[in-house]
Amino acid sequence: MIKKYISTAIITILLFVGCKKDSAVGPQGGKDDGSFIAYESNFLNGLWKLSPDWATSEGFHKYDSLLLIPNDQSRDKLLTYAKVQLDSLSRFEVTTLNDANKIDYHMMENELESIEWSIQQLKAYQWDPSSYNVTGTFAYILNEHYAPLAKRLRNFYEKMANVPAYYKEAEKQIKDPVSDLTELAIDQHLGGLSVFEKDFEDSLKKSTIPQPEQKQMLDRAKTTADAVQAFAEWLKNLKNDHPRSFRLGKDLYADKFKYDIQSESSPQQIYNAAVERKKDIHHAMATISKKLWPKYFGTKPMPSDSLDMIAMVIDTLSAKHAEPDKFQSTIENTLPKLTAFVKAKDLLTLDPSKPLVVRKEPGYMAGVAGASMSSPGPYDKDGNSYFNVGSLNGWPPEKAESYLREYNDYTLQILCMHEAIPGHYVQLVDANKAPSLIKSVFGNTTMIEGWAVYSEEMMLDAGYDNDEPEMRLMWYKWHLRSVCNAILDYGVHCQNMSKQDALKLLMHEAFQQQAEADGKWKRVRETSVQLDSYFTGYKEIIDLREAYKKKMGDKYKLKDFNEKFLSYGSAPVMYIKEAMLAKEVVAPSGS
Repeated sequence: MIKKYISTAIITILLFVGCKKDSAVGPQGGKDDGSFIAYESNFLNGLWKLSPDWATSEGFHKYDSLLLIPNDQSRDKLLTYAKVQLDSLSRFEVTTLNDANKIDYHMMENELESIEWSIQQLKAYQWDPSSYNVTGTFAYILNEHYAPLAKRLRNFYEKMANVPAYYKEAEKQIKDPVSDLTELAIDQHLGGLSVFEKDFEDSLKKSTIPQPEQKQMLDRAKTTADAVQAFAEWLKNLKNDHPRSFRLGKDLYADKFKYDIQSESSPQQIYNAAVERKKDIHHAMATISKKLWPKYFGTKPMPSDSLDMIAMVIDTLSAKHAEPDKFQSTIENTLPKLTAFVKAKDLLTLDPSKPLVVRKEPGYMAGVAGASMSSPGPYDKDGNSYFNVGSLNGWPPEKAESYLREYNDYTLQILCMHEAIPGHYVQLVDANKAPSLIKSVFGNTTMIEGWAVYSEEMMLDAGYDNDEPEMRLMWYKWHLRSVCNAILDYGVHCQNMSKQDALKLLMHEAFQQQAEADGKWKRVRETSVQLDSYFTGYKEIIDLREAYKKKMGDKYKLKDFNEKFLSYGSAPVMYIKEAMLAKEVVAPSGS
């Protein structure tokens, strides 16, 4: 799971706070690529003035010291801005733009329409308390080294001034919130308190800021921590007799899918494709499991139910896993192996100059996924990429064992492929090299997650782990996560799938451990549509690769496809497809 936006709460903020665009900037009297690029630059400058948190996360630090109050006036400005920008954008003739600018045009248009819909229809600011979490941006300012420490600390201090007012306004906006999102907000806010209570003070001690000024700064940090804790307590005590359902509903789901996924397919079509894919995977898993059965069970009779037989083989293989205190170090030790394999098979070009840091998942991210990648923004291209790893400290032994059996010696390697090499880490480093800031700022989650899922299969198809059937079987189990994510998400939010049916899907048909299934049931109640991105993106990339093979014929090379695909940045696959499959324009002879 990619957490370029720091956390699920931040993803919501991007729709609500992060995308604020205030001033009107439009075409400068022309419709060619040059004037469009100038328009893009002005567009982003206007965006950052009204979205300082998002700007910070993207590596644009001019407004680090600002924290906007999330009130009705802010939303009105945002709505007006979106309408004006859509009008300005429509003055360009998209067919006259080059491929890169065409994609940017469509992505900007989609984002602006999404802003209008989010404010007028979705209204998550009323029912999602987790969207008000400010902690991630403060932590970013402390942890990243883009500016001298004293400058970052003073920006941190100035930004804290509005925190009490921010949360007072949040309390006014929240009405009949989703219970699950209320609990998530409480956990994340309390988990992030150390940023203000400890981390800020630790950083001050390392600075040259005079002691009297440090005391003043610490006093404000205390006031800020009190405001964060007070908001969490307010949520705990909130009387909520008529909470909004966590189920989004079919109509809102279809709209959110349109804006977030940006696919040629509908939610129903993706759901249907995932159901068919699940059947095909079960057939392949049964074939492998029958071959492995004698190796692990000797002459013991096979169960008559093929899913039960597959589950027994998987359960046996899952017993091989890291110890709880070695989970993070096992991940760290896996990354060099993946790097060496990608280079040996010449799958794509890696950039060793971009830092990748494996770290314990920060508290303010808690509650959504056990492992994730945080990528530097396009303005801070030399910043660290973080492989965030959930801690098992304090877990009951049986829960830790269940979790580790899910992330066993086989699937933990696949997790590292997905999150790091050649998955999210590699793709997002490449995306930051693309000249277009728009594709990074409005990065398409479906392309990003789809690439990570695609890259896992690519590694196995290239012979990773010596083509051992155990690894292929466990990849199929892992791949069922992506497939069943789509089935689960649509089923829960559009078909009223029950918890019992959800757990049956995840545990019996996707062979997940209880801890993983429980976590996914929690996640689908706290998010919507995002779980579609994995299978949708994977399917679109596989389909594109097959079409590109036909186009190139004998000239086709996997590395060329991978690098050409990645060169378009984090754009929706349907627009990359249009560019990659376009017929070459042959210049007239003599020209």
